Amino acid sequence: MKTRITELFGIEHPIIQGGMHWVGYAELAAAVSNAGGLGIITALTQPTPEDLAKEIARCKTLTDKPIGVNLTFLPSFKEPPYPEYIQAIIDGGVKIVETAGRSPEKYMPALKEAGIKVIHKCTSVRHALKAQKIGCDAVSVDGFECGGHPGEDDIPNFILLPRAAEELDIPFVASGGMADGRSLVAAMALGADGMNMGTRFLATSDAPVHDSVKQAIVEADELQTRLVMRPLRNTERVMKNKAVDEILRIEQEKGADTQIDDIRHLVTGAKGKMVLHEGKMDEAAWSCGMVAGLIHDVPSCEELITRTMREAETIIRDRLAGVL
Repeated sequence: MKTRITELFGIEHPIIQGGMHWVGYAELAAAVSNAGGLGIITALTQPTPEDLAKEIARCKTLTDKPIGVNLTFLPSFKEPPYPEYIQAIIDGGVKIVETAGRSPEKYMPALKEAGIKVIHKCTSVRHALKAQKIGCDAVSVDGFECGGHPGEDDIPNFILLPRAAEELDIPFVASGGMADGRSLVAAMALGADGMNMGTRFLATSDAPVHDSVKQAIVEADELQTRLVMRPLRNTERVMKNKAVDEILRIEQEKGADTQIDDIRHLVTGAKGKMVLHEGKMDEAAWSCGMVAGLIHDVPSCEELITRTMREAETIIRDRLAGVL
């Protein structure tokens, strides 16, 4: 299948594995890329730029296909050494970067000078247009269904994707609610050039997370996620557990007066790592999309992508062509 995204990134299938904290390691990125998609290493999962350099090198021993690196620009008092992380990406020969969080405008000159293609994650059309304006090569449009941070507009993909298609000139992929061939065909029908999957890749045999996490996703339906940190305007969609119940209790009790320090002990990255790596399922909130309701097994990345593309082709050739 050829789309503007496969052509832009030199990949076989228009499927991207989004950057995920404590998940986007070399083995998952390589497995996705080897299967014809675009695997992504998460930069800030690596403690230092030197560690990122080693992870990129390790990934390149596992695949000779294109890979990308996710670089999330976080609002924080102590900013990570972004220029050094970018230099590690450049030195590692990576030519695709997925940016997220705050605008990457400040770092675009360095990335473009190195010949790097940039795809920025956006939760609204206005943010996507800004990304296009500052020189991003593509955007990932995240609907309200997505795991992690869906923004504050609450626009689902059935509206957001065609709106993006109306406004954008650059290619874009759909993110949020993407699970299979049906998702891919629907996203393309709404104007996208491919899809980005996060939660679906969590539930694969190649994902370096605890089996309890994968099983929780398989057992969940579409009603098991919750939105936390809404009073802070930093909304995150997470899987329901005891930690999330406590966050919601605190937020309901404090209302608009909720401060990050009230819930910090339940949303820290270190505690989230305990869930994902140790299977301590109630230790903290962890990102998960509503798409869990469409996930019923734990295949390899190769099995998942092959099945997805086969299903998409069948839908297009047989079902859709057959109704004309």
